[in-house]
Amino acid sequence: MKCREFRFEGADGKEISAIRWENEDEYKIKGIVQISHGMAENAKRYERFAKKLTKSGYIVYINDHRGHGESEKCLDDLGYLAESDGFDILVKDMKILTDIIKAENQGVPIYLFGHSMGSFAAQKYLIDYADSVNAIILSGSCGDFGSVLKLATPVISCVELVHGDRHRSKFLDKLIFGGNNRQFKNPRTNFDWLSRDEKEVDKYIADEKCGFICTTGFYRDFINGLKYIEDKRNLLKLTNHVPVLIISGEKDPVGKNGKGVKNLYDRYIKYGLKDVSMKLYKDARHEILNEINRDEVMQDIVEWLGTK
Repeated sequence: MKCREFRFEGADGKEISAIRWENEDEYKIKGIVQISHGMAENAKRYERFAKKLTKSGYIVYINDHRGHGESEKCLDDLGYLAESDGFDILVKDMKILTDIIKAENQGVPIYLFGHSMGSFAAQKYLIDYADSVNAIILSGSCGDFGSVLKLATPVISCVELVHGDRHRSKFLDKLIFGGNNRQFKNPRTNFDWLSRDEKEVDKYIADEKCGFICTTGFYRDFINGLKYIEDKRNLLKLTNHVPVLIISGEKDPVGKNGKGVKNLYDRYIKYGLKDVSMKLYKDARHEILNEINRDEVMQDIVEWLGTK
């Protein structure tokens, strides 16, 4: 598999790191998969998924979101998006990468895959830029955070007022994500909720660019982004012709063990999307691409892409 690392100018002028993966052998290109990764992780973790996709006839592009991976030269800048509107700017970065993909691969269909935070960014992309891609896959996602968003906003504002937007609050981190491990008995680590595969969990923990506590400014912008994708006025903008696949682990706390995933599926049906599919993987946790049944998940994705 050939790998090309490059950088591009983000929505506010910031340099964003990106990777292009493709098969070394000559083959007929079926399409492009653009990946939007999750919170407190990085693009290079998707190399195994990229190998599966490139062997199946796809070129893969992924950028390290601002505040993540190689887009930040200093570890102190991990988990910080922007002075304001960071989540919106992050999604605009994704659109810029889509435009680069189109310029480099004219006439080739583009499919957007978003995981976790990246899936919420993809939900916003579906509202703002749906006509730019041919289909969207949402992994480790959820719909309707409800009262959590209302409660989080004043708490985040107070922390930011006292400590500033670059402060890393263990209290906020625990408030928003502390419950993810709670449903698993006798957890071995703080990240058992990610996968049943202990080796994958340990690799995540060992990566200095994974698992960091994000800044207050990140939480402010992220919560604002979640409010945006749940706002009925924005949902009315949804384009009904873009196929959407929603996949998640049955035991994923982010998706409320399937309930939040079903809520998202129902939301899209309610607002007129014509082609929406959903699949929950039995006993799987949050990172289904790093789960013990990852081969099944990746094959399902390839087969679904082949129908679009």
